[in-house]
Amino acid sequence: MKTIFRAAALLIIALVAYLALWPVPVQPVAWTAPENPGYTGPYALNTRLAALERIDIGPDTGPEDAAIGPDGLIYVATHEGNILRLPPEGPAEVFASTGGRPLGIEFGPDGTLYVADAYLGLLAAAPDGTVSTLASQTTDGSPILYADDVDIGPDGAVYFSDASTRFAAKDHGTLAASVLDLIEHSANGRILKYDPGSGETTVFADGLTFANGVAVDAASQSLLVVETGDYRVWRYPLTGGPGRVILDALPGFPDNINPGPDGSFWVGLVSPRNDMMDGLSSNVFLRSMIVRLPDAMKPAPTRHGFLIRMDADGNVLETLQDPSGAYALTTGAVTLPDGRTVVSSLSEPDLAILPAGG
Repeated sequence: MKTIFRAAALLIIALVAYLALWPVPVQPVAWTAPENPGYTGPYALNTRLAALERIDIGPDTGPEDAAIGPDGLIYVATHEGNILRLPPEGPAEVFASTGGRPLGIEFGPDGTLYVADAYLGLLAAAPDGTVSTLASQTTDGSPILYADDVDIGPDGAVYFSDASTRFAAKDHGTLAASVLDLIEHSANGRILKYDPGSGETTVFADGLTFANGVAVDAASQSLLVVETGDYRVWRYPLTGGPGRVILDALPGFPDNINPGPDGSFWVGLVSPRNDMMDGLSSNVFLRSMIVRLPDAMKPAPTRHGFLIRMDADGNVLETLQDPSGAYALTTGAVTLPDGRTVVSSLSEPDLAILPAGG
């Protein structure tokens, strides 16, 4: 019996030592999570996303972002490295393949599809589907480790997010890299600017905790930027200079931002906030221990469909939700000319469309 107790004690000591001392890739920074408003006020629960209609995209999965092409078709970036093209009723066909993990996509005025590929950087797909690399590093040689979302300015400049300069999506996978960056919370994300004329890629803004969605406003004066790790949205003048927070203390992790109707913007909340992780925001030791846990015990996204429509000043105009999580990990939305809304997801096997007036 003593041998059993001794073995159990040694096992417990080894486990504690592992959780406390085993090297981890993160160096957590203490911060203070803003108060979670929960499902109150403009974020009150509703079931408006329950009316979503699923659109088959074949064997591909994770339609992370969508864009409406000059031809009126829907273009979708998927987990398998493809850009699909489809009418609202389907079926989907492969328009282009990047060989990486395309996330944000946006059309330029000449029909070029700009692609933020998490593994490869900023890419461009010509109208015939030919893919070329525009930037895999900045002009000063800093590697782009997690290109995430993209939009085009009025002068043709391409703005895109490099979500994490600490955790490469290609090394860890997009979801795992994002989790590591959020746990570390070292505000290393940035927004980059690519000049098609000179071919230069420079830093437009930095100091962001997992820089994510980007969108130029209807007046072509500002760039709206989603900062996932701090649950907020920034607005930066395109002429340069400091930005300011226009929407703060969101009840979930914001992802993409895309123009909506009437100069408004769609913002997808990929998951509600995690109360335990918020509570540990100032505790760097325990956050390091979480990284050592088996994957099955680590915090994971919660299935709750959630879209926000906001104006250019950050005022929440409406929310669309599905607490059942039937279509979840919602990353964002784009509006079709007929008023229907295309909804994208980080992990679903289908695309989704919300009928007009839904």
